[in-house]
Amino acid sequence: MAFQMGERPFNAIEKMSDGIRAYFGKVYNYMAGGLALSGIVAYLTANTSLNNLFYRVTPRGATYSLLGWVAIFAPLILIFMISSSLNRLNTAKAQGLFWLFSALMGVSLSNIFLFYEDVAIFQAFLITAGMFAGLSLYGYTTQKSLAGWGSFLFMGLLGVILASIVNIFLGSSAINFAVSVMSVIIFVGLTAYDTQKLKMMYNESDSENIQRAKAISGALSLYLDFINLFRLILYFMNNRR
Repeated sequence: MAFQMGERPFNAIEKMSDGIRAYFGKVYNYMAGGLALSGIVAYLTANTSLNNLFYRVTPRGATYSLLGWVAIFAPLILIFMISSSLNRLNTAKAQGLFWLFSALMGVSLSNIFLFYEDVAIFQAFLITAGMFAGLSLYGYTTQKSLAGWGSFLFMGLLGVILASIVNIFLGSSAINFAVSVMSVIIFVGLTAYDTQKLKMMYNESDSENIQRAKAISGALSLYLDFINLFRLILYFMNNRR
């Protein structure tokens, strides 16, 4: 790379660092915005008349209405729709779907306000935020390649999902506890792995549209890591109403 007379050679590194910071700024801004939207929707759904749309009260307690079940499973479909839009670089559509995804995730998260004390939810959020910040910082700064973690974490995640499905029929508290412990380990690893993966995906020559697509994709991955860690920490705190 040619430099102009009087320009310090490390200016190129400084400029690239500024680019990475701007890129990660977009990732974390999308993620934080998604978490904030989910939190607001969750609180309003649980504490206003909106809960009548998504929950049905029975003598045995509150259960999901048909619309509630739709809101729970719709985010799974939206994940594929977001990925498809990003592959076509339709970032405007992907961004809209991301906000819709975050809102519907808020509906599915609203039950935590029915089962846990508000203080416990706040404490779990703070613990999760601290863990996430540390793990994401590690993934960003470590010189060790975490690429080898990918297949291991993916297989572990599949194992956890299968064990959870089996335990629906068994109802074993021991299996449930073991699955929860394994899930924490997996999402701790995924937070660091996904952060490093995002860093390696950065390319200073990318167009604004491509960088925005990568930022939305990264925000979605980190959002899911954060939410799953949050749910697991809240479970282990075991501070139910």
